[in-house]
Amino acid sequence: MKNVHEVAAALPPPVEILRDHCRALAKVDAIRIPEWEYREYSFDSHWTPGEEMASGRSGAGDDYSIVFCPAGVYIRGFDHESPVSPFASDDLRPWPGVVDDVPEVLRPQVDEVAFTLEDVPLITSCLWRIASDDCWRTGPATYERDGSDHMFELLIDRSPAAYVAWAVTDEEEPPVPLEPVAHIFALRPLTEEVVRALNPETGLRNVRADLQVIGYPLE
Repeated sequence: MKNVHEVAAALPPPVEILRDHCRALAKVDAIRIPEWEYREYSFDSHWTPGEEMASGRSGAGDDYSIVFCPAGVYIRGFDHESPVSPFASDDLRPWPGVVDDVPEVLRPQVDEVAFTLEDVPLITSCLWRIASDDCWRTGPATYERDGSDHMFELLIDRSPAAYVAWAVTDEEEPPVPLEPVAHIFALRPLTEEVVRALNPETGLRNVRADLQVIGYPLE
């Protein structure tokens, strides 16, 4: 079981690698699952002026957000069943050591209303790096059940094969083909063939709007 410190050690040092991988995850999901509300991975390249946001959600109450901004990168994860959920604390605040050390330039992300529920912060794990950092950082707390092991699994193993294995949830559903996933993970321009290999019921024309939101290369 991984905690947030192990995740920090496993994330790629260059921010661009993580950003591009998040874009690719969002694009594969957008093709496979046309309805946005049912997707697990998304990416908004125009979340706020100057900021991009990647997100993941389990559909069962767990989710994460990654904000890419000029000051750096802020990652927060929330496992609704974690014993270190703010809902399990007396004051409904993050547990000690989770966000206390987040640098001042990234504090606006800690206080972002979009990452709360009825004013309660949705966070059980947190990572960050400011623009001058050469590695990912976390607070001093070590909570073994902070949700990092399952929420960030596809950010740690960024291989197409890992996504294909993760996507198999129902033995009656056809497997996700590896080749088109690898094509997208390499950020190659989409083709009609690649789109239809992932979802025969859609086409390149149908996913262009998603491409623009995600910031995936059009050509």
